[in-house]
Amino acid sequence: MAARRAPWLAGSLVAVAVQLLMVAVRGRFVVEKSSVRVLAPEHIRGHHDAAIGNFGVPDYGGTLTGVVIYPDKKATGCDEFDAKFKAKSRRPVILLLDRGDCYFALKAWNAQRAGAAAVLIADSVDEQLLTMDSPEASAGTEYVDKINIPSALVNRAFGESLKKMAQKVASGDDGAGEEVIVKLDWRESMPHPDERVEYELWTNSNDECGPRCDEQMAFVRGFRGHAQLLERGGYARFTPHYITWYCPEAFRLTQQCRSQCINHGRYCAPDPEGDFGAGYEGKDVVVENLRQLCVHRVANDTGRPWAWWDYVMDYKIRCSMKEKKYTKTCAEDVVTALGLDLKKVLECMGDPEADADNAVLSKEQEDQIGSGSRGDVTILPTLVINNVQYRGKLERTAVLRAVCAGFKEGTEPRVCLSHDIETNECLHRNGGCWRDEATNVTACQDTYRGRVCECPVVNGVRYEGDGYTDCKPIGPGRCALNNGGCWSETRGQQTFSACTETTLTGCRCPSGFHGDGHKCEDLDECREKLACTCPDCQCKNTWGNYECKCKGNQLYIRGEDVCIANNMSKLGWFITIAAVACVVGIGVAGYVFYKYRLRSYMDSEIMSIMSQYMPLDSQNNENQPLRQHDSEALR
Repeated sequence: MAARRAPWLAGSLVAVAVQLLMVAVRGRFVVEKSSVRVLAPEHIRGHHDAAIGNFGVPDYGGTLTGVVIYPDKKATGCDEFDAKFKAKSRRPVILLLDRGDCYFALKAWNAQRAGAAAVLIADSVDEQLLTMDSPEASAGTEYVDKINIPSALVNRAFGESLKKMAQKVASGDDGAGEEVIVKLDWRESMPHPDERVEYELWTNSNDECGPRCDEQMAFVRGFRGHAQLLERGGYARFTPHYITWYCPEAFRLTQQCRSQCINHGRYCAPDPEGDFGAGYEGKDVVVENLRQLCVHRVANDTGRPWAWWDYVMDYKIRCSMKEKKYTKTCAEDVVTALGLDLKKVLECMGDPEADADNAVLSKEQEDQIGSGSRGDVTILPTLVINNVQYRGKLERTAVLRAVCAGFKEGTEPRVCLSHDIETNECLHRNGGCWRDEATNVTACQDTYRGRVCECPVVNGVRYEGDGYTDCKPIGPGRCALNNGGCWSETRGQQTFSACTETTLTGCRCPSGFHGDGHKCEDLDECREKLACTCPDCQCKNTWGNYECKCKGNQLYIRGEDVCIANNMSKLGWFITIAAVACVVGIGVAGYVFYKYRLRSYMDSEIMSIMSQYMPLDSQNNENQPLRQHDSEALR
């Protein structure tokens, strides 16, 4: 059996809820095994089974040959080793440790840090092999996610023989210069009958169950691109599953049953918060689990089964319990955004309040019970590949390795040989993301992990929003991109816009309009009495503006919203004319004075020049006329 019970039955639930929600059948847990083959020394050669640990990364489809080393100190592996282990032959080290005193996962973590390529743990009692499980997430167990080496449990007898031989090699007894060499083999741990892999994930829509829920969503986010590529190419068939319990008939009328079950106690899930009086109820989780099952069925019927991965990822982002959005309305918005038929999804779900079986959930309860080589599903999350439960870390590359080991040799698709993956989900309905039809700007980004909805950066302008229903440009230059998503209209030669470069965000209707900035309408200033309100005013509304005229011979002053007289009194006219006359008179007098001064200056200059060229006879001649005939002419 497993070393851990299902996390749903953890101590966070009250005792009565545990009793109501337990499955009323005894389960069968299957231990998944790998092979250990001893290659040297020759006298202990042979094959042995080992139980694969449910942590770390088993090398499904591969092998590992290495040297067994048994530490002479700290043999339980519960404490960090002082130095790294190295083999004389430079082969990988397979560290052998004793069971007991601490978690299996802690032993593997300390072995990894000491340089081990794998770890074998020897059982301390004679019993059937069991699956080593990782501890429940708690303080001090963060190392579990960091374990990247495979681990396995071997029975007590085989472990003792390995220890004795490893100790002899270390001490040099019996001439043991020969190392203990084993080959760990996972090639038959995963069935690989044909060219198509069938796998399923038992999960849950609840996002308030702590680290386990976070682990599931991290896996969905990381593995989505691989899953969609495998399914698109017809290489794999994926089916999601959800665990539910039923409430014993004697308790179906209790508050605990009614709050955690649908269909009159037939299908139940624990309260997300473990508190029946707060937050969401267990039946909310059951309904969403049912919806996700129907999303997969409807998507599968339309030839797009991979849409389930997008729905689950988008629902986690858009409809989180933590943000109080875990609602029917939010879920249906996601269904519609992905282009799925909401009516068919609702028909598939049926009536959760009906006192009748639900065909979808009844099938889930049947599938939960193991058959053939597959055991019961009791731990969440659980991955089943080719009807064998996967053991190891629920992580993208580790799971991809296991899935690829399920293909018949030589038929592996390219995804198993290369990490270069393109899903191109944005080509179908824009991936359910936001898109501006006018500019063809989209929030859908295609990555090898699947598409993501993130507001883009276009020509240096950044968009901001949730990426699904809304993205708005912000910052300088935003108005150049579809007017920043704001209202704009042109009539004739006039254009008005609600986007301004002076503001980095938002839309605001311009002066003369009113609205939210995304839709603006002309403001009738005349009707609203916002302008042209003076007694002598006549108002006329225009698009984005207004015209105001005054009665009689008056002028309208827009800034003051008043009319003023346009005529003057006689006194005013007399004063004005007198003032003008004075100005003109002063101007004329100034001009005459200027001409007189100019003429005087010129005469004096001429006389000065002439005096330099005319002889002076005597003082008597000073009064003589220059010419005789000129003198006569003057008489």
